[in-house]
Amino acid sequence: MKSDKVRNLTDEELKHQERDLGDQLFKLKFKLNMGQTESLKKLRGLRKDIARVKTVARERELAATATEKK
Repeated sequence: MKSDKVRNLTDEELKHQERDLGDQLFKLKFKLNMGQTESLKKLRGLRKDIARVKTVARERELAATATEKK
């Protein structure tokens, strides 16, 4: 998922996306530990997508607090 696409999501959609990606990551890790998959590339991609979503959410949070202080 590209960062441009993530930035266009609403706050509610960001939370939902983070939850979905977390579930996907959990399932993939479970399959990896059970020996059913060897998909390390997908695992790295999911972790990066989660980081992108969290980064955008944090940026918005900081921007909101900065406007409140003014």
